Amino acid sequence: MKTFLEPLTPEEEKAFVERYQKGDEKAKDILIERNLRLVAHIAKKYYSENRESEDLISIGIIGLIKAVNTYNPTKGNRLVTYASKCIENELLMMLRGEKKKNREISLNEPIGMDKEGNTISLIDVIENDEPDALKRMENAEDVTRVKQYVEGILTPREREIIIKRYGLDGNEPLTQKKVGAFMGISRSYVSRIEKKALHKLKKAFDNSYKV
Repeated sequence: MKTFLEPLTPEEEKAFVERYQKGDEKAKDILIERNLRLVAHIAKKYYSENRESEDLISIGIIGLIKAVNTYNPTKGNRLVTYASKCIENELLMMLRGEKKKNREISLNEPIGMDKEGNTISLIDVIENDEPDALKRMENAEDVTRVKQYVEGILTPREREIIIKRYGLDGNEPLTQKKVGAFMGISRSYVSRIEKKALHKLKKAFDNSYKV
């Protein structure tokens, strides 16, 4: 565990802010260094098994640097108060990005080849808006085949994960984290099982397109 320097007193903070705003870059470094404990304290709220503490602190430091760069003492708040908000905002932005990424279901994972030898993915067979009637028929065939393979070649646990992840039961697709919570297993374990299941589906599709 890192040992951080003691935070600045209000008087010290004011003095270093004044020095920095007059162009003293060393004062800026001190303002950052003496507020690293604040970063660690705020980042602690967001620790989880899927996030490294060092990564969270790094993100928090970005917020702290932004705070030091944009702080305006004439607005009445102390730097430490303003920095807390900036650090929190930076971490929340990271979490929103993480959440968005988790929601982007990996429907582009290849699961086989089409009749022309092109790679086909779950998005191709489940959510294709192609208006051409023949294409719709081919995709309908593939959807049926996907469901048959899911039922026939996957283990019960693999089947449950794939169905929940990709909404094959007609419900909304779930993130790996939500699937894990529902099944009582970790997100990383869900990811491993999902990859194995998709590999099985890909192999089945490859074989089905062989003449």
